[in-house]
Amino acid sequence: DALQYRLQNSGARVVLVDASRREMVESLKPGLAELKLIIDCDEKAGDASYQVLLSRASDQFVTAATFANDPALLIYTSGTTGPPKGALVAHRSLIGNLTGFEMSQNFFPEPHDVMWTPSDWAWTGGLLDALLPSLYYRRPVLGYMARGFDPEKACDLMARYRVTNSFLAPTALKMLRQLGNIQQRYTLHLRGIMSAGEQVGEELIHWGRDVLGVTINEMWGQTEFNYLVGNSHRVMPVRPGSMGKPYPGHEVMPIDKQGHPVAVGEVGELAARCSGDPVMFLGYWHNEAATRDKIIGDWFLTGDLGRRDEDGYLWFLGRHDDVISSAGYRIGPGEIEDCLIKHPAIAQAAAIGSPDALRGEIIKAYVVLVADTAASPEMKKSIQQHVKENLAAYEYPREIEFIDSLPMTTTGKVRRVDLRRLDQGGNLGVANK
Repeated sequence: DALQYRLQNSGARVVLVDASRREMVESLKPGLAELKLIIDCDEKAGDASYQVLLSRASDQFVTAATFANDPALLIYTSGTTGPPKGALVAHRSLIGNLTGFEMSQNFFPEPHDVMWTPSDWAWTGGLLDALLPSLYYRRPVLGYMARGFDPEKACDLMARYRVTNSFLAPTALKMLRQLGNIQQRYTLHLRGIMSAGEQVGEELIHWGRDVLGVTINEMWGQTEFNYLVGNSHRVMPVRPGSMGKPYPGHEVMPIDKQGHPVAVGEVGELAARCSGDPVMFLGYWHNEAATRDKIIGDWFLTGDLGRRDEDGYLWFLGRHDDVISSAGYRIGPGEIEDCLIKHPAIAQAAAIGSPDALRGEIIKAYVVLVADTAASPEMKKSIQQHVKENLAAYEYPREIEFIDSLPMTTTGKVRRVDLRRLDQGGNLGVANK
């Protein structure tokens, strides 16, 4: 169980829950030796009630003296390649992220800015990309509790509360794109959207401009340092497919296995300069070996592959494990997936490499169709032809499998490791068409 793993690994002593989660957390308590107290934020009475405990507490207190390098947060990685690791983040992290926050939100704050994100406030996307920097600048943040993302409700909230700025993951943007008629049905006041977690892609960039009236600023980062690279269309042209450039105060380069930056246009592992960067994490919780494995010289190894163009823009190719090697070509899944969702019958798509005796790997696409669209051999041919007409001949998916939903992490990233397991005959736990 994901929650039990995190509670056990972190050694959490107190857990705050709402009423819907209390029973589940209490059922885990016998196996969690260090967990002493479960506080219910919805309960009105009793020793476990947050309101009761708050009323008993004194309103006189002394603020704790903390230093820049002191631990502030323990946030777990998404677990796209294995068990999640606890990344210990320092207090200095917030200040270090402000340059990227300001630029990705088109120079936040302006006098009437209102921030909202559907991302969980317990994730870096909700906490450090929306909540904390907005409060730092004394701008209001819209809070709304929900179980999953509802695009209709999202539009209603943004219109009703005149939301100007938002952090929206690509998955959320794709769900909004499926609504249609947003301009006619809602009066939105958006002036800035930043997005990360997966590649945004050309299709969503154009849709954002045409439908939302906003150029989506894609950014790139990881739990260990939040974000370092991104776009800011107010100061530089957004190149669809590019993550942008390093924000002020950060250095990111594709490097080789010896830790040396590769030439312009060459593919290397994206690495972040450690020294002097306030956003860099303190290390993995109770896992010094994993921390050491991530460092070469003064570079933090991200496990992402990318390249740098002659103008300094960075282009994401994929995770080490996600890059598809087919007939001598190294193919990133992002470009294929961006092409796939341009097909009118496709709601969501993910591409992986499937083992092949002749080519090493072939491209296999898992496709979620839009509502009331039937999966058929003819549909597969239509999708394959669509990719052939828009990408290089070697980039079309030789295999397509229709699926009801894609496996996602809690932060909205596709779990390609699960799709590879499914491809090899494993069980995904979702129904296939």
